[in-house]
Amino acid sequence: MILYGASGHGKVIIEILESNNEPGIQVWDDAVKPPIWQYPVQRPLPAGVPMPDKVVIGIGVNATRKKVAEMLAATAAFGTAIHADAYLSKRATVGEGTVIMAGVRVNPDVTIGKHCIVNTCASIDHDCVLEDYVHISPNATLSGDVRVGEGTHIGVGASVVQGIRIGKWATIGAGAVVIGDIPDYATAVGCPAKVIKIKQP
Repeated sequence: MILYGASGHGKVIIEILESNNEPGIQVWDDAVKPPIWQYPVQRPLPAGVPMPDKVVIGIGVNATRKKVAEMLAATAAFGTAIHADAYLSKRATVGEGTVIMAGVRVNPDVTIGKHCIVNTCASIDHDCVLEDYVHISPNATLSGDVRVGEGTHIGVGASVVQGIRIGKWATIGAGAVVIGDIPDYATAVGCPAKVIKIKQP
């Protein structure tokens, strides 16, 4: 497996791959960086050259991860990285490029899109849908039948009650309690969560 992105987020993904005894882990980055533990950081192949193995993108910023995924799409096959200590229902589905950290719980009939991050000890309950490039931060909780739009970031320890719809490219602040629907491009914070701004797409 090739990890594209030698960052702190990348370190966590390396340990996910190690937890599954993934052979031949390679770390690539566009910048010159020191090794991560025993893994040297290599420069990527020139544009247009097919990737020699499956790729997972180790970039936490959703918009940047999308740009890199689109850049690599013509030459790369994307893998998934699911920690051995995560629980994933056999009735859940996970898209390519998605990363699921240690301690995560994903319940039945959850659909997780492409290139998502479900971070440490997050809980995703039944019938939730995460569209592509979503990031669910550590200890965040989505109750049943929550839908999260493309590129949205749910902050650390946030809670979302059942049946909520959160738009695309929104931001839910750390510790927020979401009890109503959130529109596209909105930032919502507090308990209960209130929209404090809507950014232009």
